[in-house]
Amino acid sequence: MKKLFSLIAATIFAACTLHAQTYVLDKTIPLTGDAGYDYVSIDMANNRLYVSHGTMVNVVDLKTEQQVGVIGDLKGIHGIAIAHKSNRGFISDGRATAVVAFDLTTLKTIATIPVTATGPDGIIYDPYSDRVFCFNGDSNNASVVDPNTLKQVGTVDLGGAPEFAVADGDGKIYNNLEDKSSLNVIDTKTLKVINNYPLAPCGGPTGIALDKADNRLFSVCRQNKGMSVVDATSGKVIATLPIGGGVDAVCYDPQTKLIFCSCGDGTTTIIKQASADDYTVIQTLKTPVRAKTMALDTRTHRIYLSVADFEPGTRKVLPGTFKVLVYKMQ
Repeated sequence: MKKLFSLIAATIFAACTLHAQTYVLDKTIPLTGDAGYDYVSIDMANNRLYVSHGTMVNVVDLKTEQQVGVIGDLKGIHGIAIAHKSNRGFISDGRATAVVAFDLTTLKTIATIPVTATGPDGIIYDPYSDRVFCFNGDSNNASVVDPNTLKQVGTVDLGGAPEFAVADGDGKIYNNLEDKSSLNVIDTKTLKVINNYPLAPCGGPTGIALDKADNRLFSVCRQNKGMSVVDATSGKVIATLPIGGGVDAVCYDPQTKLIFCSCGDGTTTIIKQASADDYTVIQTLKTPVRAKTMALDTRTHRIYLSVADFEPGTRKVLPGTFKVLVYKMQ
């Protein structure tokens, strides 16, 4: 009888846990501008959300969840990286072939830094080396920028077309190569690729996230509609989970042990991590079509997805419809 009661109690607890981790739409934050959109980034220290948007960045106060500023006069941007040590942010401006630096307090542009590359796209700050890495999709390399001198100080040859990247804070950056269906390990001091891991059955990887405590990487892939769990040390693919189509970003919440995969087909797949090698899809969250880029606030556990409405059957954004959707745990 005790075993039966224990089993019932465990079942009830598991059901309650899963219910508590179900996500629902909380609110919509309207943003100015009508162009296309790309990456979404969070500045945890200053409680701000940065939303890539055509020729500008929309800035949202996460406390009030309202737009508080715009960084404009850009050419055609993709990502935003935050370097708190220098109190500066950095924007990859693909059409300008440059990295644009701005002040985190005033949001004023400080400098436009030309890079010797083509197709600046993803961008991250590595605290270990105190460098900004801009990943260039057309020239198969990464431009390295000193956030203090505001100069390019190096280039990393990647051997393929880079997508998202993540730094571990201990001198390594992990970067997906979309055209090679593999993952690079970059030494941020030597500026060399020290390992390359095949991601099969993953094909066409885009977003990447890191569980530093368990030494696991999460790469999301468009060709096979899957998320691959990778051992960061050995490069072994531990598991592959089904996700939606047209995936772009992935985020990991170390407190709730949830992984979020935002997909352009109108879904965000939510995966529960039971242990380093045990994963289960627990929710397919309905989102608007083309809501494929995302950021996670690990303090509130809310996720933010940017999207606009489009003319039926086209990629033309309807004026006045750009927004960020906020989803919360219920």
